[in-house]
Amino acid sequence: MSSRWELASRVNPAMTVSLVGFDADDTLWHSESHFAVTEEKFRSLVEPWVPADTVDEALLNQERSNLELFGYGVKGFTLSMVETAVELTDGAIPASSIREIIEWGKELMTHPVELLDKAKETIEFLSDSYRLVLITKGDLFHQESKVAESGLADYFERVEILSEKSPMSYAQVLNRLGADPERFIMVGNSLRSDVLPVVRLGAKAVHVPYGITWAHEHVEIDEHEVVWEQIEHLGELPPLLDRVANHTSNGQATRSNTTGGIST
Repeated sequence: MSSRWELASRVNPAMTVSLVGFDADDTLWHSESHFAVTEEKFRSLVEPWVPADTVDEALLNQERSNLELFGYGVKGFTLSMVETAVELTDGAIPASSIREIIEWGKELMTHPVELLDKAKETIEFLSDSYRLVLITKGDLFHQESKVAESGLADYFERVEILSEKSPMSYAQVLNRLGADPERFIMVGNSLRSDVLPVVRLGAKAVHVPYGITWAHEHVEIDEHEVVWEQIEHLGELPPLLDRVANHTSNGQATRSNTTGGIST
């Protein structure tokens, strides 16, 4: 019996796009909004010692400096909160507050997966015509558990959990899948992680902005350097892919709404 993705890869060999990659956090399900709630609680916890803007800057800097050690995800975020709290208060923060920060981390780790609007319908619809791969980054255990809980795992030919998203890491993923960059398109909410490295590899990308973006993911870009597509929500993806995959793309970044798509 042929698998779902074996069938999809033979649907139309003439299509310019046959493999579609999806980011996970803030593309298929909510994530950063949960971090934002925790950051607000952390800000309030430390404000008796330092101003709120100082807290935000210090935590971001600590997270960035810890990425090489702890990587992306809740565990690194939690350890960075503990370290920031100790430093900003000169060690005056009580053990009960450190315990509270740890509990916030556990709450984030066990928070139910909440799919974004039209995520499931879009993935299910596209799986009949394209090979699908999930490409995310973060803590291996946590990401695996979220993928399993999402109910979407069976639609993907492969799930790739990377330590970082770069042109090289994407090239390695495509090599494992036996896919050419020219026939690959990546869909995600982050210009830094899901769009720029993919386009620089020679593949295509679709930006689906999320309401909140982690400051580390902000990036300055030269819009003349790279070209990508942009949609407002995943329901607009099927008609866009149909246009791009069948040679009807105008070759320019749309940065505008795509008509049609999956309706509610």
